[in-house]
Amino acid sequence: MMTKLNIYLVRHGQTFYNRYNKLQGWSNSPLTTTGQEQAVRVGQRLKEIHFDAAFTSDLSRAVETAKLILGQNDADSVTQPQTLPELREEFYGSYEGENMSWAWEMAGLPHGLKTFKEIVTAHSIDTAKDWLKDADPFRDAEDHQEYWARLEQGLAKIRQADLPAEANVLWVSHGNTCLSLVERFGAGKYDITERPKNGSLSRLILTDDDLKFVSYNE
Repeated sequence: MMTKLNIYLVRHGQTFYNRYNKLQGWSNSPLTTTGQEQAVRVGQRLKEIHFDAAFTSDLSRAVETAKLILGQNDADSVTQPQTLPELREEFYGSYEGENMSWAWEMAGLPHGLKTFKEIVTAHSIDTAKDWLKDADPFRDAEDHQEYWARLEQGLAKIRQADLPAEANVLWVSHGNTCLSLVERFGAGKYDITERPKNGSLSRLILTDDDLKFVSYNE
């Protein structure tokens, strides 16, 4: 049977690292009160949607956001998300927890660029990943090939889940991952130079061989 899932993609609520403008990949910080409120608000928007499944990375900021969203639901949805490490945010290596502006400047300066926006405008988000790995003295940061190999494994697990046709699926994700997805699958319709808002909603359709955006960063 062919997979066709209606994906409700939400960026997690604001964390303290978000508030402090720090890179936050595999490292973590708690949701702020504002972040919790953002999760509840999007939960209210989606409370009449029956979710047959919910997926998040295993990072606590995504898990907490998903639980707050599902806690608002009135449509007999699943009550707990399934966590998949493959859905984690990009790993930033030794730049984890560093000032975001400084980190992207370190990645871009060898190429004459100073900001994430400049890198993405001139090249791509995949290029930004590669350059950050190049700038990491430990070479631990994920380049775009490492990142996509991992994320594709997560998408495969969502596709392989035992779900009915046209199932509604909640996916709580991360800022750079939302951007990476919209760059690859958004058909050039959306602005990829600005990070999606915490608690923002995007709608996608996942099939056996494709992922299409219906809306982005609502």
